Amino acid sequence: MVATNLKAEAMKLMDTRSALESEMNSIIDRLTQPGAPGLSGNLVDSEGFPRSDIDIPVVRADRLKLAQLRNHYKEVTEKIEQTIQVLHSAKLSPASTHRDTGIVGSSQGISASSVAEVANSGRSINAMDVDVIGGRPFAMVDEISEASPAAEDGLQLGDQIIKFGTVEFGDALLPKLAAEAQTNRGHAIPVVVKRQGDLINLSVTPREWQGRGLLGCHFSIL
Repeated sequence: MVATNLKAEAMKLMDTRSALESEMNSIIDRLTQPGAPGLSGNLVDSEGFPRSDIDIPVVRADRLKLAQLRNHYKEVTEKIEQTIQVLHSAKLSPASTHRDTGIVGSSQGISASSVAEVANSGRSINAMDVDVIGGRPFAMVDEISEASPAAEDGLQLGDQIIKFGTVEFGDALLPKLAAEAQTNRGHAIPVVVKRQGDLINLSVTPREWQGRGLLGCHFSIL
């Protein structure tokens, strides 16, 4: 019941965020249309007089509204992240019962403790695991569509991204993630996620589908 209520709350917050995105995009389209002053352009001409080719009060109102919507968007995104974290804490998956063995489900998962054990034992581990031992999550899947490439390839709501192809913790992460997906359209990208304390290797292929984008999920930067 708790998990069901949390999931419903998360879905409601996601709907709210989508509505905010639509409203922000509408304002941005108005402010950036031909002849418009843009998001931060001058409202006065070269001589310092108010521009006569635009409706200055309307532009100011749009800019103020956009700033308020962005603040609200940030708050909603933070609430989504918190709800997802609580949801995963409240609903233990079968994977969590196998952490002592270092096996998640029946295939690709390995726990952080098992990685360290393998490293200390002198046995060989692959390059991906070596890179990830000290990896730091930099993004979280806070929205994912059913039947999307991301969902079909194994990403789940709440997954924390440690490595997405060549993208790791650093600066300008959202543009890097978008570029990585575009560059590898139709090609598998090695992805490492942290899920309920376990490290899991996935292979995600950005591709066209019936929904938006090449992955069908939304990342929030941690």
